[in-house]
Amino acid sequence: MENMMGLLRIHIQRGVKLAVRDMRSSDPYVVIKMGKQKVKTKVVKKNVNPEWNEDLTLSVADPNLPIRLYVYDRDTFSFDDKMGDAEFEIATFIKVLKMRLEGLPDGTIITKVQPNRQNCLAEESYIVWSKGQLVQNMVLRLRNVECGEVELQLQWIDIPTS
Repeated sequence: MENMMGLLRIHIQRGVKLAVRDMRSSDPYVVIKMGKQKVKTKVVKKNVNPEWNEDLTLSVADPNLPIRLYVYDRDTFSFDDKMGDAEFEIATFIKVLKMRLEGLPDGTIITKVQPNRQNCLAEESYIVWSKGQLVQNMVLRLRNVECGEVELQLQWIDIPTS
């Protein structure tokens, strides 16, 4: 890929109070899209509070592209049902990354992103120095659905330039 800046690892931790799409529960999975890239988690059967704990990786060329997250309910005999979507930006994360911070105490909060009408954050999102690297924790409130949140963490992976 031309002009690739690096890789963004998105650790999909869990879903919280996701919508019921089958009789009593749902079989949720997450799809992440950025530009033409698309990655997805495994399906967690019969659970509206799924624990995915799964890493998905996107290559980043344009840090201004929004990242879209979709949650679906896996159905065997019909199309998968939508369980909501969310969108988030990584521009602030990349801006902090470019500061080339080093040697900070573990748990140091570098900055925070406030929830507003333009993002899907359910609460403040912190960019933190953790175990020698920057991470951003997010809780995203799903749109176009009656309820549900997805918790995730962003990490950056530098690629050696050739």
